[in-house]
Amino acid sequence: MKPEILINLVYIVASVLFILGLKMLGRQATARRGNALSAVAMLLATVATLFDHNVVSYTWIIVGLVVGTVIGVVCARIVKMTSMPEMVALLNGFGGLASLLVGWAEYGKIRAFGWERYLGEFAGTPVFTASVIFLTVLIGGITFTGSIYAFAKLAEWLPGRPSVFRGQHLANGALVILVLVAGVGFSFDALAPLGGLAFWVVLLASLVLGWTFVMPIGGGDMPVVISLLNSLSGLAACAAGFVIANNVLIVAGCLVGTSGVILTAIMCKAMNRSLAGVLFSGFGAAAPGAATASAAGEGEMQGELKPISAEDTFSVLEAARQVVFIPGYGMAVAQAQHVVRELAEMLESNGAEVRFAIHPVAGRMPGHMNVLLAEANVPYEQLVEMDAINPLMASMDVAVVIGANDVVNPAAARDRASPIYGMPIINAHEARTVICLKRGKGAGFSGLENQLFLLPNTRMLYGDAKGTLQSVVAEFKALAAS
Repeated sequence: MKPEILINLVYIVASVLFILGLKMLGRQATARRGNALSAVAMLLATVATLFDHNVVSYTWIIVGLVVGTVIGVVCARIVKMTSMPEMVALLNGFGGLASLLVGWAEYGKIRAFGWERYLGEFAGTPVFTASVIFLTVLIGGITFTGSIYAFAKLAEWLPGRPSVFRGQHLANGALVILVLVAGVGFSFDALAPLGGLAFWVVLLASLVLGWTFVMPIGGGDMPVVISLLNSLSGLAACAAGFVIANNVLIVAGCLVGTSGVILTAIMCKAMNRSLAGVLFSGFGAAAPGAATASAAGEGEMQGELKPISAEDTFSVLEAARQVVFIPGYGMAVAQAQHVVRELAEMLESNGAEVRFAIHPVAGRMPGHMNVLLAEANVPYEQLVEMDAINPLMASMDVAVVIGANDVVNPAAARDRASPIYGMPIINAHEARTVICLKRGKGAGFSGLENQLFLLPNTRMLYGDAKGTLQSVVAEFKALAAS
């Protein structure tokens, strides 16, 4: 069997494993196996590629393999679950950068060897090849700098609020037009002097566009941004696959790109917003007319924050028979998922039925809460999606909100002046008693005040979520020992 045929057969096997792994990732019970299967597929694809005749020297490949392995192992060991959203953003960015560098390197080869010699190695025409190089550089550049900006917001190196300047959309529109004009010129005559200038225009403009693309997006929209950037990193890899004529890279890039688009659509639906609204509205920024609406009292709630102690929280939970936990990013910050599971087990031993309500955009990346609770070995069957828990919420004796803000904010249904008005939420306010765990009295990551805290049936349990819940658990242990 010819080496080329064998390599492509391995690529087909790897592609099938990618698809099966992606399907498994759709269910919590099989997600870990799906991740392992996808890793095996990537290993097969990498090994097959290393046997390709186009590989000239293995020296730098081995160096890259060693360095990458060390970085991967260190990140897996030291990066906490709290920092996983920004880690994902960073990985998306480096995926885009890798594709950009592939496109840049191939363009360098074209300029060095000329079209006739270059196309002797790869199937294609000058216009097609130059076009996919243009797309690889453009999408890769946007993904890289956009992901870096998202990383800085998620790591709180930059404020979570949108950064908007006058004429921003016009500036971005002008950049897009400039990129498209330069891309057309590059695609039709890449080796001409103007073609070289067009390449640099595309490269630099794509890096600027990625930055300005994420600037006006607020912290509340970060799950959407992460999934969209993930999709872009896949599309960049797909374009790079066309550049170097690598079939498995095309398939894998398409899978990442399309699954990211689907996930982005799911996130937007969960927020009852269009993708254009997420990208251009500046979620969390002061909306025009907002002050007027508030002054008119529309949707505005009056009340005061009512604190509760850990001992009184124990008393409320000890008498409850239906309890729902609603986790948010505050649980991740406090690393409280393990003590939450312990408390849930004690409540079940006390005769209560326990559920975990998961909002699609809770946390700072898609599936953030699911990952945290899986890490704590919370049974999958106890995790309930928003649409399934809301009809049951009125029958809940206690809803325990752990560091969540926007996803339980009644302003989404009551206050037309609120930036999240119309966003589907978990109706925690319908429970008989709501206990909100919060470190302080400040607003959430998106900068919005939560009207849930002011309701008559809400009590505020202040402090680090892990520490306060450990105090509640201690009360249950004391009861069991007596």
